[in-house]
This record gives sequence, C-alpha cells and structure tokens, in this order.
Amino acid sequence: MILSVQPDLDLVGEVSDGAEAIAAARELRPDVVLMDIRMPNVDGIEATAAICRETDAKVLVLTTFDLDEYVYDALRAGASGFLLKDMRRDELVGAIRVVASGESLLAPTVTRRLIAHVVGTGTPASATPVDRARLESLTARESDTLRQIARGLSNAEIATELYVSEHTVKTHVSSLLSKLGLRDRVQAVVLAYEAGLVRPGETAPPTPS
Repeated sequence: MILSVQPDLDLVGEVSDGAEAIAAARELRPDVVLMDIRMPNVDGIEATAAICRETDAKVLVLTTFDLDEYVYDALRAGASGFLLKDMRRDELVGAIRVVASGESLLAPTVTRRLIAHVVGTGTPASATPVDRARLESLTARESDTLRQIARGLSNAEIATELYVSEHTVKTHVSSLLSKLGLRDRVQAVVLAYEAGLVRPGETAPPTPS
C-alpha cells in the first residue's frame, strides 16, 4: 500500500519466503528488493547472497536491529543497507530511492550502531588473502579514507578529519571501492572490520540528538 501509490515506484512482486524471493528476483529483475531476515524455508541472509550474486538488484534488509544478531551477516552477504521495521512511511520510500540511485543506506549514526553491534558480539577479523592484497593496493590517503568510513564518518566529516575538500573525499571513496571490488560503503565498513583496520576505541562518538 505504501509503495504502490508512489508515482516513481513500481511494485513488481511480493513473496512469502526466501526461496520465492530468489525466484522472483531472477524472473522480475527488480532494481531494489526489501528483504526480511527471518523467513521460512530459505532465510533472508541466504536469499540476499543469492540475489546479489545472480542479479543486479540492490537488497535492503528489514530488521529490528537491537534484537537481530543477523544484520552483520546480511551485510556480508551483499545487502546495500538495512531499515528498521518501525520506520516512518516516508523514510521507507526515501530509502528505496536512495538505494535505487546506487547509494548505500548507512548513515553515520547507523554505521556507529552497526560498529557497536559488531564489537559487542566479538565478530573476528576474517579478511581473505585476496582482500588483504587489494587493501595493499590502496594509496595512503585512500586507506585513511577507508578507516574514517569504518569509523562512521560522513564525507563532510572525513574532509574535516583529513583536511581535504569533500570533493576529494568523494574521489577517494570512489577509487577505493573500485580497487577493492566493493559495491558501496556498507561493504567497505564490513571489510575494514574483517581486516582489523578499525578497533573499538577508534569508533566515532554518536552524534548528539
């Protein structure tokens, strides 16, 4: 009901579990998939991995973040971001548009919550040798930028931190994503933690509300 009334959005399908989601994504080739995590038969993590591997669709995960320990796994599977189930209607629609445009949905405050979750659950560093080789291909400034992304800083905050322009930061972000073979900032945060580039004490403090 929320999406069908939007003039720039077409709701092309609805399914009841992960297996149906995979089949529908293959057939319908949507731009964006809203994915629940806990579903019968095939869960949202497995479905997200399959959809990201086999199609060009961007996946947005629906979650109750404070309770759901599977968010990190969903992001590793290729999700472009996550949405809280208690969000407002306009936030849902806006999030879909953001991801459809090619951006990821991890605002700095959300990134910090993800970081806190990863640290709190003790997720171990597990970057592959290929990932580490790609990390070594980054310039010093690109590596600095990656660390700031993983700390939860926005482009404007990174520019201030590194004493460069916001345009320069955007250039570094684009370059490091290309070199690392990553689709978006979400995957960059995950990789930075898996590679041990950021430690709990380095995370940025929450933005005052």
